[in-house]
Amino acid sequence: MLYNNDPAEFGMAIASYLNGSNGTLTVIDNSPVPLTHPQFADDRVEYVFAGENLGFGRGHNRALAMIGDRSDAHLLLNPDVAFGAEVLPRLLDFLQTHPGVGAIMPSIRYRDGSLQQLCKLLPTPVDLLLRRFVPIAALRRRINQRYELHGLSQSAPSAIPSLSGCFLLVRTEALTSIGGFDERFFMYMEDVDLVRRIGDRWTTMYQPGVSVTHGYAKASYSDPRLRAAHIRSALSYFAKWGFFVDRTRHVRNRATLERRLRQP
Repeated sequence: MLYNNDPAEFGMAIASYLNGSNGTLTVIDNSPVPLTHPQFADDRVEYVFAGENLGFGRGHNRALAMIGDRSDAHLLLNPDVAFGAEVLPRLLDFLQTHPGVGAIMPSIRYRDGSLQQLCKLLPTPVDLLLRRFVPIAALRRRINQRYELHGLSQSAPSAIPSLSGCFLLVRTEALTSIGGFDERFFMYMEDVDLVRRIGDRWTTMYQPGVSVTHGYAKASYSDPRLRAAHIRSALSYFAKWGFFVDRTRHVRNRATLERRLRQP
């Protein structure tokens, strides 16, 4: 999914995919003016200029409709991600040998190699909204440590209720069975909602045995317009699933925290 991205950056994402997969890469360009790159000419790349900003979820739904039943798995891939040729084969093998798994995310790293905390619980209003405005740093850290599952084992796969859509391999059957993305989420929270709905029928897994590099600008922390968009999406998410009463959230989060406590 592209929107006014740097060709040097998304070119690395395309190259990573082409080097590690024999599948088709569908590029949906939401930019006002078509972007160009030599790799768009590759036989395995399907470039689509949307002519409007479809948003992340709607754009992926369009790509999924184009691919149809030609693929057993669908990769959500941000343009600021790069990875080695071993990543996709290993994740695909995990899906093939674990039929109950609907989605899997590898370890996501910053460009300096440090871990991004993208394995999370299903969010509460405190996790998504209040933590940004709490003036006490120690309290913010305590909220983050629980919500972002700090201390999660990096030596074995874990079932996680909320995974990032920056790099997520999803079983196509799982995507189609839930109707793809909820297009009411234009930007932000669309992956949280998607993974939650996949988790209603399948297991959603974290596989730290392989890793990718992600730019992860966290633009909504510095841009007031994007911060407002993030807050609106969070409010829409809680209006859909429940602000304070959400039994599914309670059950899945408690199970996840109990499993983490049992880690060796």
